[in-house]
Amino acid sequence: MKKRFLLRLDPAIYEALEKWAADELRSVNGQIEYLLLEALRKAGRPPDRSVVRKAERARESDAPDDA
Repeated sequence: MKKRFLLRLDPAIYEALEKWAADELRSVNGQIEYLLLEALRKAGRPPDRSVVRKAERARESDAPDDA
């Protein structure tokens, strides 16, 4: 189960994220999660590996079909 929370963003930031997410075939939520995970890795603060694998599997199942 994923943790829900309210995030307030400047509309221009949201619009930029929305375009970026569409370019990478992700939802805005998926894009934010991806960016946060990358930032955590870069900072040397990655979450538990099982959490990362679970998030990656969820992203794969959210990907559009090529059919």
